[in-house]
Amino acid sequence: MKVLINIFFIGLIVFFISTFFSCKKDSLLTDASAKVEFSQDSILFDTVFTGIGSATKNIRVRNKNNQKIKITSIELKGGYNSSFKINVDGVSGVSFKDIEIAANDSLYIFIQVNVNPININSPLIISDLILFYVNSNLQELHLEAWGQDAWYHYPTNAIKFKDGTYFPYSLISKDTLVDTIWKKDKPHVIYGYLVVDEHQKLKIEAGVQVYMNYKAGLWVYEGGQLKVLGEKGNEVVFQGARREKDYADEPGQWDRIWINEGSLNNEINYAIIKNAYIGIQAELLGNQYYVPKHLKITNTKIQNMSKWGIYGLGFNIYGGNNVITNCQESSLNIVLGGNYTFIHCTFSNFWTKDKIRDKSTISISNYFENKIFPLDSAYFGNCIVDGKLSNEINIDLKSGLNGTININPTYKFSNCWIKSNADLSDVSKYFNCKKESTSLKYIDEGAYNFEPKKDELKIRGFNGIAAIIDAQKFLYDINKVSRNLSISNNSITIGAYESN
Repeated sequence: MKVLINIFFIGLIVFFISTFFSCKKDSLLTDASAKVEFSQDSILFDTVFTGIGSATKNIRVRNKNNQKIKITSIELKGGYNSSFKINVDGVSGVSFKDIEIAANDSLYIFIQVNVNPININSPLIISDLILFYVNSNLQELHLEAWGQDAWYHYPTNAIKFKDGTYFPYSLISKDTLVDTIWKKDKPHVIYGYLVVDEHQKLKIEAGVQVYMNYKAGLWVYEGGQLKVLGEKGNEVVFQGARREKDYADEPGQWDRIWINEGSLNNEINYAIIKNAYIGIQAELLGNQYYVPKHLKITNTKIQNMSKWGIYGLGFNIYGGNNVITNCQESSLNIVLGGNYTFIHCTFSNFWTKDKIRDKSTISISNYFENKIFPLDSAYFGNCIVDGKLSNEINIDLKSGLNGTININPTYKFSNCWIKSNADLSDVSKYFNCKKESTSLKYIDEGAYNFEPKKDELKIRGFNGIAAIIDAQKFLYDINKVSRNLSISNNSITIGAYESN
């Protein structure tokens, strides 16, 4: 009996203690020293284009006290005139009253910013404050964004498909007789597809920044012409429109640069093309195979594509001093034949994101189902072919008849460094090439710096007339460094970077 009484009293004491602390926990803490804490003391938005807005950011407001606390008011100082918008626990507004936070609990505030167009070329700073009044204390959270005006290209037309989907697009100009020139006064922001139509020409001058929204692209249609005229240190950059740090290295943000239907004299020099689905798609869509079609691409970096770097379909591409890296599938995918020449290019694929890459860095084929297409030539001179796979070249070619045309595809790698475990002993296909089982060492693969380290001697020492002839076509490397063309000391360096 005595034991039962003791147990009863102990239980009663525990009950009163727990009730006391529970009541205390549920009571409001009104002491002037009690404040809330923020997960960060300010919110900074990277440069936001005028009229576009930004991604939503959030701040966590914590009550680290052992009692409930009341925030008398949360106010956006700029009110309805502010460029910022806030949402407190699912409710949008500029002022909120009597917000309670339980002991050791928190709430989230979501923040967006929209910048009004003001026709200025240089960035501006937009700022505001969120004011918190807690137990007679004023606490402030700083908001800041960089804003910039831009040239905007919105869809004005749409192609409707049978499945009910739409292809939104606009033309670079309503006038087909006037060339369009983009200068670097303001960035260009593209929604949907921007079309360079037949007989139209688009020239993009050095230093222009082109920002693509989701699924946006640049389409050079039949007879249209694109000239990207970047310079070393003043490259033309094609990238996604999201400018927050989380998107700086996110692939698949926009669609592609699409060149097709017999376009003439297209040229891309000193461009950086990054974070798209496909970097460049150059193809012939018409029924006539032998029509003028050409793209010259030089001194250009294509990186971080969620599909392919360059996708060539029956096209004529001439490339030199290009660095095409880190694509989810191939850096270069050639299908349906065509005519291709690449001199002093670096194809290095060390994709590390999401899906594991199982496609070779370079892939070449010339048929679809039972139809074979002419591969007049696929020539690679003084190039690097590297990556994580054991074999970074996939050749899948067929010979035979296409109607009355007898097709015998031709390809050749001359003075190239190739990572492969395949048989490359046929000198008519692989002339003076070095086959390796381990990858080269680069300065910083993660930062897309695929310049081989200075002690990487595997890419040096190439000799012979063929190596000299190809090197003479590009006397300077992608960094404007003079190439060493001495044949006497075996000093020719392959790839887009010269190593003296």
